[in-house]
Amino acid sequence: MRLVEGVADVGDVDAVVAALGDIAEEYGTTVQAFDARYVADRAHLERAVELADRAIERGENVAHDRAVEILLYAAGRRQIDRAFEMGLREGRLPLVVVVDGGAESAAVDSVVDELRLDGTTTLGEYDRNRLFEFFEITERELEATDGTVSEAVRERVALLDVEK
Repeated sequence: MRLVEGVADVGDVDAVVAALGDIAEEYGTTVQAFDARYVADRAHLERAVELADRAIERGENVAHDRAVEILLYAAGRRQIDRAFEMGLREGRLPLVVVVDGGAESAAVDSVVDELRLDGTTTLGEYDRNRLFEFFEITERELEATDGTVSEAVRERVALLDVEK
């Protein structure tokens, strides 16, 4: 799994999603873009990929597309519309893009070119309030468990399997 980071100006979301799908098809890989403000860290996305793949292997996936299944797990929810909140939207956005499988290096180059990513570090630069609200994390929960924000997010991702 490769991660691509940077800030991008997203105009037409549907056109960008289609272009990323074309890149994925061309290089035999999966490409999924995330609004970095909703991504705790690399481990968050690694866990989402792992659980999405397991669901697909077991025939328990909700989405027909692997990229969307990864998005659902990263969001910790089965409602696609709600999960899309942590995906692309119009405007200037900090992004983290998962590129997994196939010709990853070539796909990464194409993703950078397509999105015109500026190379800014975005992974780990999440918006704490946005993350807490989206994943329903409280300060009290973190204090009670001595856990990190990343651990709490990964717990929500893992709980998706239990809630199915």
